[in-house]
Amino acid sequence: MLLQLLPSIAALGKSKVYSCTPVVGRSLFEIMVSLVIFDCDGVLVDSEMLSAGILKTMLAEIGMEFSDADIREDFLGRSFATAALRAEQRKGFKLPQDFQLRYRERLLDHMETALKPMPGVEKLLQKMAVPFCLATSSSPQRLAATMRISGLGKYFAGRAFTTSEVENGKPAPDIYHYAAKKLGFTCADAVVIEDSEMGVRGGLASGALVWHFRGGSHMKFGHAWPDDVKVDATFEDMTALHSACLAMGLCQN
Repeated sequence: MLLQLLPSIAALGKSKVYSCTPVVGRSLFEIMVSLVIFDCDGVLVDSEMLSAGILKTMLAEIGMEFSDADIREDFLGRSFATAALRAEQRKGFKLPQDFQLRYRERLLDHMETALKPMPGVEKLLQKMAVPFCLATSSSPQRLAATMRISGLGKYFAGRAFTTSEVENGKPAPDIYHYAAKKLGFTCADAVVIEDSEMGVRGGLASGALVWHFRGGSHMKFGHAWPDDVKVDATFEDMTALHSACLAMGLCQN
């Protein structure tokens, strides 16, 4: 999808607020952007295939067989609690009480050697010219490990938020409203950058500008995007995302 970016830096002086006009997705209107809200898994780090692969394997070990399509539809972009509930509803029986603990231990152990930052993301974060934060469905424990292992923690100290802090997880908009408020903004001021359908739906429900990032390895396996989910722009890699942020004045070159 194309996005016509019209930075109005001269009119706004030294303000860190910039305007853009989406020409696809939602109807034509001017949006003022002063905050960037990043999703974590699948945007900042290329982790979705790691977690989905382990979850699929462990579910199979207890007799819950799921296809890759099932995993994409029901698990990607969701909290563990939501994914677990979907699995139980599909198969008609409960997960073992210790399943989440064992899953988390196996995942964190695998992350120590396999987790990588998304290519190009650190360059973008270093060049950001407006406030930014992250809003994730990950547990606080997993987020802490992700920030440490990836080396991205230094960019998000005090501005990393999880759905454990709000009443409803994605696709509800709660986490985006919470994150924006914590930084002194509203979602009307923000652009949300998400990879998953659930994250995109939540971002749209919040009233923010929503950009769909497709640079993660899990996107290479194909997924039919729902016709009713209209994003403001789509980016296939971090270079394209960086260029858009640069054009809007959200980051430096």
